[in-house]
Amino acid sequence: MLAKLFARVLESPLRVLARPIYRIYESLLWEQVRSRPPPRHVAIIPDGNRRWARQRGLNPVEGHEYGYRKLKDVLKVLWNLGVKVVTVYAMSYENCVKRSLEEREHLYRLLERAMDEMVSSGELKSKGVRVKFFGRLDMLPQRLVAKIREVEALTESYSNVTLNVALCYGGREEIVQAVRRIAKDVSLGRVRAEEIDEELFRSYLYTSHLGGLDEPDLVIRTSGEIRVSNFLLWQIAYSELYFCDIYWPELRTIDILRAVRSYQRRERRFGA
Repeated sequence: MLAKLFARVLESPLRVLARPIYRIYESLLWEQVRSRPPPRHVAIIPDGNRRWARQRGLNPVEGHEYGYRKLKDVLKVLWNLGVKVVTVYAMSYENCVKRSLEEREHLYRLLERAMDEMVSSGELKSKGVRVKFFGRLDMLPQRLVAKIREVEALTESYSNVTLNVALCYGGREEIVQAVRRIAKDVSLGRVRAEEIDEELFRSYLYTSHLGGLDEPDLVIRTSGEIRVSNFLLWQIAYSELYFCDIYWPELRTIDILRAVRSYQRRERRFGA
């Protein structure tokens, strides 16, 4: 503990000295990424909130508070870049099943507060942000579902940008649910088996409201883990993946810009 404290004391002056260099570097990155088209749809796996909190001697649950603040900063950067759709992996299906009741309740309250702040600030209206939630919403408390429906209804007519929030979500579960709905429609005569193709299947997924923007161009994951963790398994078949070796609350503007720059430098072949 003393060693970590001493390291931070030494680190503080270095950070002060580095700030002017950081600002110059950030400015250069902005120039570079603005010279090329941005990704239209960015998906985010904001991993590492609890580990970040533990490293600082905080209650792991507090890491989610810092993670929420970071999300607001990241969204501002992405909107400023011209990104049209952002999809955030807020809670996985496993989170909603395996996390402690205390942590889940904390996350639910945080989500309620986040929605209240988004509405009361007027940002959703001023920026024209449509907000959509998807996943196993039936696993959430009714009070939270009611709030979700309220925000979705309020922003339904907004069309500048879209913020998707995946809650109690699992990619395999989404595909299973889609198959069940298609099977039901076939049994009712609404769909013929020979009509089933990729386009029809996409229309049964949670992201069908996005039309041609349903497949992320870029997926960003923090915390150093190199996996997709059951996130948008169908939709990210040809997405570009970018992994950051830092925890989500530590993410800086330059990290986002580097991710976008990396995407812009890649040649997308879509399997060809």
